Amino acid sequence: MKVFLVLWVTPIVLLGSWYGLSYYDMNFGWRILSRDLHDLVFLIYGDLLGMRPEAIPPLVLKAIILDTFLVLGLIMLKRRRKQIWATLKRWAGRGDQAERGADPAESVDVAEYPRAS
Repeated sequence: MKVFLVLWVTPIVLLGSWYGLSYYDMNFGWRILSRDLHDLVFLIYGDLLGMRPEAIPPLVLKAIILDTFLVLGLIMLKRRRKQIWATLKRWAGRGDQAERGADPAESVDVAEYPRAS
């Protein structure tokens, strides 16, 4: 799970750092962080997607937010899968016998029925 989280968060941090630094033209002498390259990248992506370059960053942000909710949901499922399965079994009506370890036929009290002999 840790590897999954690292592989998920690393591109987000790199993209966010590049976007923030290049948007405000804090390039530290590196061409990749310049505002010119920033505008060129979004111009190329805009041409490829057939949309305005200004519309791409909000779409990327929405995708990152959606991915974050999906990853948090997967983490929640992993941590609480036993509780979720117990709840699903209880809703299906099989939770009581499984918890007691008895068959439904064995759960009948024999003392309630008189002997036939």
